[in-house]
Amino acid sequence: MIRFNRFFLLIVSLVFVISCSTETSDNPTDKRAPNLKVTGSSGSDLLSDMEYTSMNIEVVYAEGFRPTDEAINQFRSFLEARTFKPDGIKINLRSTESSNRSPFDEEDIKAVENETRTLYNVGDEIAVWIYFADGEKDEEKENTITLGSAFRNTSIIVYGKTIRDFSNRSGAPDRAVIEAATLNHEFGHLFGLVNLGTPPVTDHEDQENKGHCAVEGCLMRASIEFGNGVLDVIEGSEIPGLEDACIGDLQSIGGK
Repeated sequence: MIRFNRFFLLIVSLVFVISCSTETSDNPTDKRAPNLKVTGSSGSDLLSDMEYTSMNIEVVYAEGFRPTDEAINQFRSFLEARTFKPDGIKINLRSTESSNRSPFDEEDIKAVENETRTLYNVGDEIAVWIYFADGEKDEEKENTITLGSAFRNTSIIVYGKTIRDFSNRSGAPDRAVIEAATLNHEFGHLFGLVNLGTPPVTDHEDQENKGHCAVEGCLMRASIEFGNGVLDVIEGSEIPGLEDACIGDLQSIGGK
């Protein structure tokens, strides 16, 4: 569990959301179709080696918003601990010009993916697209900060500017820690957690925040709230891990 500086908690009052987006597929008919399905529908394909024995992750970042090496290394470790990919996991990073679309709504995100994604499933290799944006989400609720969104079955957007702005606040965790926690959390949604395509083995879905875990301290908790009754998720440099209930769900569909 990760705790924030008490002084920081007293002066900041907002809801810090690590993902709540589960956009549905456009139902395309071209060769990209296997990668443009509903969020969580490819959990078993991402976890097991039954269909795909390797994974190719394309990390595209707006110029100036490259994720830290530490975050990428932590992200790789998370994937290797949960998946069976005997032919390996590749993570390729490359920069792109700003999309100039911030704040991003659902259509903006899909447009950026269409413009920048180059990798799709080929043979026994499954492809994933992750975009580090130089902007923020078009929020529907006040006092909410969204760090990332998993959308479709192999697509994630991370709001790089939001993470940098937040990490610069007094008492906030390092940027690398927030980036890694966001990447791991969002990939958990691609795995189908919680109840997003992967049926829970036990009842642990947060009924007030669908698609998230009710177990305290789990990586798949919905939010960190400052000010009133803080939900402690990050302590020092420790990145939250999956609790037993979520791990059990992943193992039930072919994960570790």
